Amino acid sequence: MKNITVIGAGTMGNGIAHVFVQSGFSVHLFDINESALERAIGTITKNMDRQIAKEKLTESDKGSALSLLTTGTNLAVAVANADLVVEAATENTAIKFQLFKDIDTHAPGHCILASNTSSISITKIAAQTTRPDKVIGMHFMNPVPVMRLVEIIRGYSTSDEVCDAVIEMSKALGKTPVACNDYPGFVANRILMPMINEAIISLHEGVADVQAIDSIMKLGMAHPMGPLQLADFIGLDVCLSILNVLHDGLGNPKYAPCPLLVNMVTAGKLGVKSKEGFYDYSAGIKEATVSSQFK
Repeated sequence: MKNITVIGAGTMGNGIAHVFVQSGFSVHLFDINESALERAIGTITKNMDRQIAKEKLTESDKGSALSLLTTGTNLAVAVANADLVVEAATENTAIKFQLFKDIDTHAPGHCILASNTSSISITKIAAQTTRPDKVIGMHFMNPVPVMRLVEIIRGYSTSDEVCDAVIEMSKALGKTPVACNDYPGFVANRILMPMINEAIISLHEGVADVQAIDSIMKLGMAHPMGPLQLADFIGLDVCLSILNVLHDGLGNPKYAPCPLLVNMVTAGKLGVKSKEGFYDYSAGIKEATVSSQFK
């Protein structure tokens, strides 16, 4: 697999494109929005500059990597010569289903179709295509250039050959692939999201304030970031979407999202991306303070 297409130029998509070109793969980054592609190139360049400052990359490495990256807004062109497509669109079932139908139509027959979904069933995504044996989950962690884990999710029909190929591909990126089976939330979010939800419930019920909850988890459990701040970074809308997938897919009331989370998403308080969630980011991420509604 030499030619990679990444679908979606957002935070995850540009990070995935970054690690592929840095590892010597040719990447075509697709998005329906030209300005999103321009922002993605700027982000990748800035992140590579940070790597240079930390002496993890050279200027020559950066130039070589960026020369392997092309962009475009035509999906048929983007996937026409792909050996592997990694979809990193928004965590929305209908959008992903339609994308995979379209990708399947235009991608060559040998091409493997991977999704970076953090919770949506790979088996259901694969059912939208004529090649369910070649559909797999590649769940990268954010920030992609830094985090080593790639959660590899086998759909019901994913072949052993495809699973093995994607595991080897992940290793070629310098990542640590760990395989699991296709159940709601997989492993990472099946365990993480109930913890985040319980932290929100604790806040909602007045057990402790934002700072106390995050401090206890950081200092007591050695978490690098508290669960409420982590939720802000993931995006409260994404957290809600994943909890709904868990609740609907497993039918267990313990996965029901906290009403406070539902209300915050409804009000447009989505975390870092909207500059306010449990913390206020209007002055920047490093200067974040607890949001006024929770003081």
